[in-house]
Amino acid sequence: MNEKELYSLWCEKATEDPDLQNELKSIADDEEAIKDRFYRDLEFGTGGLRGVIGAGSYRMNIYTVRRATQGLADYVKEAFPAKPSVAIAYDSRIKSDVFAKTAASVLAANGIKVHIYSELMPTPMLSYAVRALGCSAGIVITASHNPAKYNGYKVYGSDGCQITLGVAEIVLKNINSVPMFGGAKYISFEEGVADGSINYIGKDVIDSYLDNVSKQGIHTDLVASSGLKVVYSPLNGTGNKPVRAILDKIGIKDVTVVPEQEYPDGNFTTCPYPNPEIKEALALGLKLCETVKPDLLLATDPDCDRVGIAVPSDNGYVLFTGNEVGAMLLEYICSEKTKLGTMPADPVAVKTIVTTDIAQKIADEYGVKMINVLTGFKFIGEQIGFLEAKGEENRYIFGFEESYGYLAGSYVRDKDAVVASMLICEMAAFYRTKGISLLQARENMYAKYGVYKHSQQSFTCEGVTGMERMKEIMSDLRTNTPKTIGGLTVTRFDDYLASTSVDTASGNKTMITLPKSDVLTFVLTDGASVIIRPSGTEPKIKAYYTTTGKTQEEASELQTKIADDFKKILGF
Repeated sequence: MNEKELYSLWCEKATEDPDLQNELKSIADDEEAIKDRFYRDLEFGTGGLRGVIGAGSYRMNIYTVRRATQGLADYVKEAFPAKPSVAIAYDSRIKSDVFAKTAASVLAANGIKVHIYSELMPTPMLSYAVRALGCSAGIVITASHNPAKYNGYKVYGSDGCQITLGVAEIVLKNINSVPMFGGAKYISFEEGVADGSINYIGKDVIDSYLDNVSKQGIHTDLVASSGLKVVYSPLNGTGNKPVRAILDKIGIKDVTVVPEQEYPDGNFTTCPYPNPEIKEALALGLKLCETVKPDLLLATDPDCDRVGIAVPSDNGYVLFTGNEVGAMLLEYICSEKTKLGTMPADPVAVKTIVTTDIAQKIADEYGVKMINVLTGFKFIGEQIGFLEAKGEENRYIFGFEESYGYLAGSYVRDKDAVVASMLICEMAAFYRTKGISLLQARENMYAKYGVYKHSQQSFTCEGVTGMERMKEIMSDLRTNTPKTIGGLTVTRFDDYLASTSVDTASGNKTMITLPKSDVLTFVLTDGASVIIRPSGTEPKIKAYYTTTGKTQEEASELQTKIADDFKKILGF
């Protein structure tokens, strides 16, 4: 069917949600709007689904959710024929609860037991529930830190990690055989609850999760008497209850919540882009800090798997990057566990390839094995699983990625802003008892290991032609590899799709042993590098810049030069 025919079909069949009918009527004479909604299906990848909420095959709605869930149900029944079950969580986004109940209704109709949280919960609590309840799979309805118009559908395996590429391919094949209308089995949510096929996840699971989080503390005994003062924003998402609960549990009582961002609001009216990586999302929190004058500002994203911070300085509050916070937590964990004699034998830390190289220096200092993985926290969770298979999960001490995702402990297999918030506050409280601010702790780290400067730049490629443009950019970089970037020589070129690393001076090639991925790395002189990859969840290409220097200013100046030149190379 072409776009017009699909549009007519949806006008006829998509009658269960009045919002969809209203939208379809409003675009009746808009060919471009019709094409944008129907020119393709919403793609199911290893991250599941993510897209704009609305009518059409290229939108998030109850029909695309039903279809995807039927495909997942077919996989689960085949892979787990004995008592299959799925856990479900959802965040504060528009229609998240509707999509969660829709998925539950399809699973129940397929004879699959459903365990669903009775209210919105963070993504890591879905990962925990999957393993705690012995589920075959998990679903969380979230679009993480994307703008309000988006929602998503993330799928987890029985190990609590996001599903592998192999499983995603099976589910996608199943989905493709399911007609959009009438193809998914379905009962009402109320019927599923009444007959016991849909169960609400109990408070015991929530309490168990929080107990596991608190066990990751190192100096929690010092926190209550530290006098630490915190301002916190859940950015209108799921973090409000669990983050406040865990901070209270470890003795942090002086917590002021940003009032405008305290309660769930899928419209995110106070922060149109609810991403703690960007300063605009923290604006209200920073303004409140001027009055409250806390030691620390915390902000978690809507599904509470990422956390950003700001700390006081002589010039107001300054934001720390994900690389800085992750490296500081690694240094804190390694240093204090070593002093206390609680460091496990042969400790392991994990980071992604786009994450700061200072982590390797910290790992070397404390005899920690650092494992580098592809971008995506599921690869960090996978490494924990490998250790668990050998009965060695206790070797894992910490994992992090530059995009504000951190995890200590093996109780979940995804980044967790609840434990990260706890550890950041504990670290701040501990240093406070020593007369050291977090700002000074960061400078101490740079004095010890050298200054590393990192930044990320995103290039948006939206619309019908966006995906093609992204492919063309990556192809051109492979064919016409730049010899210099920002005046620095490219000394090595890594292509993770071709699995090759090329020494540009000699032309010698070595194999990259990580799984194939559409990622390119340009290693430059002076310890600098540029990494580029298409986003797996958004219509963007992301570039990651690393520079080193004797001072922050020196590293920043070089980074600006590299970023400006690379933007020209990409044609933006």
